[in-house]
Amino acid sequence: MGEPFSGVINIDIRDSVPDWSPFEPPKAPEGAASVVYIVLDDVGFSAMSCYGGPVETPNIERIAGAGVRYTQWHTTALCSPTRACLLTGRNHTRNGMACITECASGFPNANGVIPPENGQIQEILGAQGWNTYMVGKWHLCPEAEMNLASSRRNWPAGRGFDRFYGFLGAETNQWYPDLVYDNHPVDPPRSPAEGYHLSVDLTDKALDFIKDAKVMAPDKPFFLYYAPGACHAPHHAPKQWSDRFKGRFDMGYEVLREQTLARQKAMGLVPENTELPPLNPIGTPETRTGPNGGAFPALDYTRPWDSLSGAEQRLFSRMAEVYAGFLAHIDDQIGRLLDYLEETGQRENTMILVVSDNGASGEGGPNGSVNENKVANGIPDDIQENLAKIDELGSPATYNHYPNGWAMAFNSPFKMWKRYEFEGGSADPCIISWPRGIEAKGELREQYHHAVDIVPTILDVLGVEPPETIGGHQQSHFDGISMRYSFDAAPLPSARQTQFYSMLGSRSIWHQGWKAVTTHPTLSGWSSFAEDTWELYHTDVDRSEVHDLAAEEPARLQEMINLWYAEAGANAAFPLDDRSALELLTTPRPVLSLPRNRYIYYPGVAEVPESQAVNIRNRSYAVAAVVDLPAPGTQGVLFAHGSRFGGHALYVKDNRLHYVYSFVGSMEQKIVADQELPTGEDLILSAAFEKSGEDPPGVATGTLSLFHGDVKVGQGRIKTQPGKFSIAGDGLCVGRDSSDPVTQDYPGEAPWSFTGGTIKRVAVDVSGDPYVDLEREAVAMMSRE
Repeated sequence: MGEPFSGVINIDIRDSVPDWSPFEPPKAPEGAASVVYIVLDDVGFSAMSCYGGPVETPNIERIAGAGVRYTQWHTTALCSPTRACLLTGRNHTRNGMACITECASGFPNANGVIPPENGQIQEILGAQGWNTYMVGKWHLCPEAEMNLASSRRNWPAGRGFDRFYGFLGAETNQWYPDLVYDNHPVDPPRSPAEGYHLSVDLTDKALDFIKDAKVMAPDKPFFLYYAPGACHAPHHAPKQWSDRFKGRFDMGYEVLREQTLARQKAMGLVPENTELPPLNPIGTPETRTGPNGGAFPALDYTRPWDSLSGAEQRLFSRMAEVYAGFLAHIDDQIGRLLDYLEETGQRENTMILVVSDNGASGEGGPNGSVNENKVANGIPDDIQENLAKIDELGSPATYNHYPNGWAMAFNSPFKMWKRYEFEGGSADPCIISWPRGIEAKGELREQYHHAVDIVPTILDVLGVEPPETIGGHQQSHFDGISMRYSFDAAPLPSARQTQFYSMLGSRSIWHQGWKAVTTHPTLSGWSSFAEDTWELYHTDVDRSEVHDLAAEEPARLQEMINLWYAEAGANAAFPLDDRSALELLTTPRPVLSLPRNRYIYYPGVAEVPESQAVNIRNRSYAVAAVVDLPAPGTQGVLFAHGSRFGGHALYVKDNRLHYVYSFVGSMEQKIVADQELPTGEDLILSAAFEKSGEDPPGVATGTLSLFHGDVKVGQGRIKTQPGKFSIAGDGLCVGRDSSDPVTQDYPGEAPWSFTGGTIKRVAVDVSGDPYVDLEREAVAMMSRE
């Protein structure tokens, strides 16, 4: 109860006086504004037309035209860390989010769990009478809790959202998403062939959530956190949207940078003297090595446009067209939200914020990718493979990402991209519109602000005082400050004085118009942080960090470096971590049960996320299904894990046992039995991989054999991935293949269920024991049963 009971209690109710106030649900103040909080993904500073970019976003321009755009608003340069700031108002390392949750390392700064003393905006507003909804990307939950056996304490509904529809991890396939509805997984309502796309589905649900409550409580305000997968890889877009941009990027990313900067100057987004930095501003594999001889990351080299062949230029252009279509398509979905608010008279008193979580992404490397999961496996992209799939970019057949030259262009006029604490990684769009409360229309604001400032701003606008406790937990102090002072006061100086940054080995500090930043390559494994080179920029006049003043002002630089260490200490930013993506993603993390030699799975249950499933990486393994086959004619999936972009499956087709291993989507390795299936009860159908070597290190090579019981019926050479099948999604299934299939060779239709027989269980053994011994053990076990 929020307040004491003040009625009268006597023996007889007729002599008593009720008081409902302690028992009523909280009510927001009369006339309180609603909030629509739009968080785009990997949309750089200058992709959108309202920031001088080449992609027309008319609906986001509608929002900007009814509010203000900030030209010096910043993020942490990565997904989970920024989202933690956006919802708590605290710096990312205080939130346990030094990196994405899938790369948590087990330290206070990087554990993937936002502590309860850092309450989130939806928890605060829900307790004050707002309905709270979320659709889209969460990415604030540790891997060990992204499954049905875990606590839901860190799922959206566990952290204050009334309703949730979206995905829990870093990314998802936009055609075959890994969906959660409130507190349980669900399949998409339609297939891509039936017109499904995640952005449309998320918008449908957002509108449903709002309408469901408004029909009963039309005056009750709401808080909607709208966080689509767009425009994170995979860049999946309806073809008709990508085709709108045909030929628009044929000039190349270097010319686009020049065109964008010219528009930005004309629009007043950057100072007139702003210059473009070099295409490879911190070095190349040929020009730079680490203190101990470590290689400069090949991923972070940008190929000059004029060095590309004609075919490569066309490929790169198409990759940009697909990204542009993805962005334009989500803008269209945002338009549906705006139309609803305007048609129902709610727009006037709805505060809308549009931000991106970091700069445009450079994970596509110098050549782009048709399967972004390669970077997580430490496998370089193959330009010939990319060229062969140019017509499939953006479709369900690719998991695509553009080359990093476009990241630099979509971050113009800045250098570098997501992951880096140069402006290209951390300077992002921020638009705020509230017709009832902001008089400014279509104006720019130059005050320096950060993602931590959004929560205090929303609370200030709504007149809500931050609570001292949430759920019994004493609340910590905000790092953010309200931006409301700047809404209708363009000339006022920045209220923020200092902001520290740290991401994957890249570091910087901004203080009163000056910035010190290291040139340390992220994900490089160089370590030796004490030997980092620091650069110094006067960003009030040199926004694009072109003129390094370190040599001219060494005393100021040292003061800034000292300030970084002070701020890092105050924000629990250590230890620093610059390990490779493969090392980060395969770091041992908590699991719900200890690793074992044998895992048993059953049909008819939810898919098992890869983080909690059996690990077959770089080792021998056997997959064995115990089945009853009463007659010939069975078909379908026995076991599947992953997708066409990386995964393996055991299935029956044409009355023969089949096994497929998709090596990062580049090579489908298929073994087919040379005998038809037997019939009978308690049959063992299996595939056993015997590792014989590694080529290159981490990529296991060996022989995959198929068995009916102890009779070998097929074999072939295969190799297996060094890293995960996917960063998020595409779990392990028995008796079907959920989401995107491992192979197009399955018989029947989705979900390619096993028919004509009964699967009792599937065992996956990673003990390394010879298969014949495992089979004998299984037979003995069944005889005991």
